[in-house]
Amino acid sequence: MSTLIDFILHIDDHLINIVNTFGSSTYLILFAVIFIETGAVIFPFLPGDSLLFAAAALSANVNYGLNIGLFVIIFLVASIGGDSLNFFFGNKFGEIIPRNRILGKFIKEKDLAKAREFFDKYGAMAIFFGRFIPIIRTLIPFVAATSDFPYKRFIKYNLIACVSWVAICCGAGYYFGNIPVVKENFSMVIIGIVAISLIPAVIGYVKTKFVSSK
Repeated sequence: MSTLIDFILHIDDHLINIVNTFGSSTYLILFAVIFIETGAVIFPFLPGDSLLFAAAALSANVNYGLNIGLFVIIFLVASIGGDSLNFFFGNKFGEIIPRNRILGKFIKEKDLAKAREFFDKYGAMAIFFGRFIPIIRTLIPFVAATSDFPYKRFIKYNLIACVSWVAICCGAGYYFGNIPVVKENFSMVIIGIVAISLIPAVIGYVKTKFVSSK
């Protein structure tokens, strides 16, 4: 866990090491991370927002030779494709994965319950808003499928959500990631991004506790 936290907080340094080591293969590595985060239901803890922000920030620096346009394309394909795979898993193995002795360890029942509650409350809009909330974004496609939500309708909202998510995260990283004050306090910026992403979940949790206490 400490290694994952270190990776997230110092993701800019780790990305620089990846670029220096693997060169153009960096695109494939980052594609795999986002695809796995969204597609493999059992890995909701992988970084998403911070990775897009950091990658876009590096692409704005000519010294690294990275292309922001290519990043946008691979992140779009990875997130849309990953969500569709996630939906497929929910449709085919919705009842099996959470109860599996091994796979079930990666999916917390409380997180799955929150995702179901979120989806039941907001319906189709949960597909859009869920994309911006860590953990929830990985579970929403799965929950939508187990709720017999039509895939054709799911993919429409998912396309809008993924385009918005990639545009906002990459746009922010590209235009603001290399501002001196941001570069000098990159870890704090990443913490801020994670904190902002968690605000909707925190509000939902507080509301639930408030209602249950009445």
